[in-house]
Amino acid sequence: MLKFIDEYRDREACLDTARKIREISTKPFNIMEVCGGHTMAIRKNGIHKIIGDKIRLISGPGCPVCVTSIQDIDKAVFLAGIKGVSVCTFGDLMYVPGSYSSLASVRSEGGDVRVVYSVMDVLDFCKKEPDKKFIFIGIGFETTVPTIAASIVSAEEEKIENFFVLALNKTLPSALSVVLNSEDSKIDALIAPGHVSAITGFEMYRFIVDEIGVLCCVAGFEPLDILKAIYILAKAHSAGEMKLFNGYERIVTANGNEKAKKIIAKVFEPCSSEWRGCGFIPDSGLRIRREYRTFDAEKIIDIKVPVSSENPGCICGSILRGANTPMDCVLFKKVCTPSSPKGACMVSSEGTCAAWFKYET
Repeated sequence: MLKFIDEYRDREACLDTARKIREISTKPFNIMEVCGGHTMAIRKNGIHKIIGDKIRLISGPGCPVCVTSIQDIDKAVFLAGIKGVSVCTFGDLMYVPGSYSSLASVRSEGGDVRVVYSVMDVLDFCKKEPDKKFIFIGIGFETTVPTIAASIVSAEEEKIENFFVLALNKTLPSALSVVLNSEDSKIDALIAPGHVSAITGFEMYRFIVDEIGVLCCVAGFEPLDILKAIYILAKAHSAGEMKLFNGYERIVTANGNEKAKKIIAKVFEPCSSEWRGCGFIPDSGLRIRREYRTFDAEKIIDIKVPVSSENPGCICGSILRGANTPMDCVLFKKVCTPSSPKGACMVSSEGTCAAWFKYET
């Protein structure tokens, strides 16, 4: 038995929790699962099908690849086309379509684009190929930022001069505020991502309850974790309570990982950032501080991209806000498929459209 895994996948425990959810759910209740990892787990395990017809689960803006703006994708594509430059990224970003190309297309045309599992791999490339510039495309939320910050600190300490980062990382609080305060918001409660919360601490979401008036529960990613969070929220909703809950006690604390937060603050500072579907949101992005600007790709290279344009039929933006579902999109399953994606939500392993395509068809 794998401790903390098997017991959270127990079939009978899951069905029993689902039964309890159905019993206490007497009125309509809309819950947004913020994270794409939760969306994929919900669809894979059929959780949405066993909790009754009163609760509606809505996917949110927690897929980092999906919320990366098309202009930022175009920047990455531009960099990949420069002679003597190698662009390194996580796999999901490879096939996201930009305005005129993708990283995968650039690679097929001879560009040096490499998929890595860790930003530290890029530092190894830099040492082995000192005559080439290596640019890591930094995407992700608070979960991935500490390792990117650590790589920049390591590059400075080791005097690695051919390592750069295109900083596209984002932070959740301001974006959640925009989504929950939007005119088309239908959200009564949030399931917050456990991995982000392990870094930030669950107190980061306090404002959602106190200022916006939306229930919130942090959850892990196993089926019972998610069902437990839904039960906690449904019970509070039924009782008329407005609280912040931590349903992932084995991992998440109130204040998170102080060491990780410290290195993030050392290397990065908040900035305005563009989100697909939400536009520019103040203090929702992270830029490299002046002390480390020699590693900032945008400060070192003059990035020139044409005016960006979305596929006119794609509704990824409204799906990320929870205003629509993939079934509302005229492209879904017809011309937009995993083998021929028209939008980021069909590309990413955490994308809502990818989850619906894989587990609902």
